[in-house]
Amino acid sequence: MAWKCSVIMQMGRFLLLVILFLPREVTSSVLTVNGKTENYILDTTPGSQESLICAVQNHTREEELLWYREAGRVDLKSGNKINSSSVCVSSISENDNGISFTCRLGRDQSVSISVVLNVTFPPLLSGNDFQMVEEGSNVKLDCNVKANPQAQMMWYKNSSLLDLEKSHHQIQQTSESLQLSITKVKKSDNGTYSCIAKSPLKTESLDFHLIVKDKTIRVPAEPIIAACVVVFLTLCFGLIARRKKIMKMRKMRCIDCRERVLHQDLHNLCSPICIYCYYSIHSCHFCFINHLTVVVMNNLIYLWNTYMEKNESIKL
Repeated sequence: MAWKCSVIMQMGRFLLLVILFLPREVTSSVLTVNGKTENYILDTTPGSQESLICAVQNHTREEELLWYREAGRVDLKSGNKINSSSVCVSSISENDNGISFTCRLGRDQSVSISVVLNVTFPPLLSGNDFQMVEEGSNVKLDCNVKANPQAQMMWYKNSSLLDLEKSHHQIQQTSESLQLSITKVKKSDNGTYSCIAKSPLKTESLDFHLIVKDKTIRVPAEPIIAACVVVFLTLCFGLIARRKKIMKMRKMRCIDCRERVLHQDLHNLCSPICIYCYYSIHSCHFCFINHLTVVVMNNLIYLWNTYMEKNESIKL
């Protein structure tokens, strides 16, 4: 029994020695960026340049380092990868605000540390600063803004705080825009509207010029189309109905009238004639088309007058 216990103890010691001397990876390596061991936010300004130095702490062998800008990998030179690696962020702009840079351990990318750029800058305003609209239409003034920290936005009109009228003015604001909607603009809405952005760094403004012109009377397309159809159908039916007379082009049958036409005596004819062709007006296709044209023009004038009177009554 004692012999068995001794054998078991020797086997246990052997296994313990094997486990202790087995080669294993060191997982206690720590990454630092600019001496910081945790993720942090780097405050900076547009136009500046920042250097980020990543180093491995507690390493027992050479470690490869990787840099990422957001999800994209940064290309590094061969001598800028082992145990220590640096990247230079130059010409920083407003668009770099919120961009993250991450340093990862090559053999175990779960070991990483990140730096987020906090680019502070005064408000930047943009938008369509001139609009001309008709009275009674709707208009929107869009003021686009970029700022860090976020700016306080407001609208002014002619250097005074805009007095908002219910159901006439509406303001919609997001982190990147301030929109003023005006429903059914009036002559009194003429003026200069200023978009004001206030931040702890600076106050900026952008002027929007709104010009309200008189409402123009637009000729409706439907009556014109209808009138053209009527003219076309009238001419077609009229020509079809008189096709025999048009083809024959008969001269006046009255001999006396012929003589009078030859002697330019046009006042005592027995029937009206066309002064252009000296045919009977009932046989002359020119006179017939001319007559139809006069009728159609009278109808068009009547329709136009009716439309104008209707618009005048609505305006009053």
